[in-house]
Amino acid sequence: MHKQHPHHRPRALQLALATATAAALTGGLLTFSAATATAADSTVVPAADFNGDGIGDVAFSAEGAYVSGHKAAGQVVALYGTATGVSAAKRSTISQNTAGVPGTAEAGDAFGAETAYADFNGDGYDDLAVSSPHEKFGTDTDAGGLAVLWGSRSGLTGKGVAIADPASSSHDLWGKNLAAGDFDGDGRADLAVGNTSSTIYVYKGGITAGGAAGLARTTIKPLIQSGGSARGPMNLTAGDINGDGRTDLVVDGFETKTDYGWNTNYYVPGTANGLSVSAAKALKTGIITAIGDINGDGFGDIVSGAPWDNTKLSDGTTPPDSAYGGKVNITYGSASGPAGTAGISQNTGSVPGTAEKNDSFGYELDLGDINHDGYQDLVVSTAYEDLDGHADAGMVTVLYGSAHGVNTSSGAQAFAQSTPGVPGNDEKGDHFGLDVKLDDVTGDGRADLLVGSYENAGDGTVTYLPSNGTKITTTGSRSVWPADAGVSTTGTPAFGANFAD
Repeated sequence: MHKQHPHHRPRALQLALATATAAALTGGLLTFSAATATAADSTVVPAADFNGDGIGDVAFSAEGAYVSGHKAAGQVVALYGTATGVSAAKRSTISQNTAGVPGTAEAGDAFGAETAYADFNGDGYDDLAVSSPHEKFGTDTDAGGLAVLWGSRSGLTGKGVAIADPASSSHDLWGKNLAAGDFDGDGRADLAVGNTSSTIYVYKGGITAGGAAGLARTTIKPLIQSGGSARGPMNLTAGDINGDGRTDLVVDGFETKTDYGWNTNYYVPGTANGLSVSAAKALKTGIITAIGDINGDGFGDIVSGAPWDNTKLSDGTTPPDSAYGGKVNITYGSASGPAGTAGISQNTGSVPGTAEKNDSFGYELDLGDINHDGYQDLVVSTAYEDLDGHADAGMVTVLYGSAHGVNTSSGAQAFAQSTPGVPGNDEKGDHFGLDVKLDDVTGDGRADLLVGSYENAGDGTVTYLPSNGTKITTTGSRSVWPADAGVSTTGTPAFGANFAD
């Protein structure tokens, strides 16, 4: 998904600013959130359904929100799908002060900084794993907290359970990355949890009412750098890449072969015994990743955003797999895992716009089937796009899937707040596309588009653009504002900066 002020989210690119590589990438104004698909099915990336009504729901963070006067305590908002899409009329707004939620709202906790959904207790309702990575426990600052909020007929009500850090003295920021899937193919949802180390904890067989793994807790340790707030995984993304019915995991991090480490991604396949690091493969670089079947061959394809420019760094090196203005790398899946790779920038084919320095094409992305043709379509954010003299106003691009992969020759769409029918106006620093989500929230089988922005100097907003059955349209579009959802605009709530996946 895909971001907010560095002091609210020091966990993705902002975490990486300690390295020479990351420092040269974006200048560090905003940070990158996760785009973690939870589907074990490589063809369809399902929406969450917290209330079990068969219509997709969306959840997102307001991790910088004040709660009972506590700065950046954080909140999570769930919008429930209806035949006419999502709005604030049918929602839940939850903080750590909501009855049943583990913990207490405290300044700087950043509750909601990372989220992932799945039916962890097997009751037919999707649940939401929510982290508060800056939670303090005793003298352990930034220890991190993690909870699962249970879904129900009424949606997310606040009832939940804490998941304790099994090795709090070994790392910080417990829960800074989350991904849900079925990594061993046993039909039960698993949860992968990251922290500042290279060890990723996997809760197998769901989550019990006591906050433990339903079957077993295991660990994996990919070849990424560890230690300090800039280390550990940057993002975790789940999806079935080799089509075997088990969820695989893509780990974004920093490789260990060089002193500083280039950002890279690792494919870690799911097996009958869970995730297998011994079979891991290095992938093209990128910070934000989504997985889905773009070409309809039954294998999940890996889409990663590398939004930095391909300009030389101070040491004379150039970031790998990059392009002027940013790039999206697509690695197509196969029975043996990752296969051929293609790259897309704003200078590719008929992709809208023109590549310009610091545009950050690929800042966020997501996949979903907008026209119900069996091919996953792609939305890409260019969050730093300058429009009509408004610096960093931001825009999003929709590219459609086909039997030949992403179609860059025709059919593409671009949306900004200056597009007729889109609520709002282009303004400096709005970063329209701060996060993006493609999910069916009307129940018609077509994915609709949701766009987060940094509207009003960090208040944030979520814009809903529906599918008309064949493409994304502005007819019926609307915005949901913090005040609509009961979120305070004191400080910098960054409402909608990170959608759950």
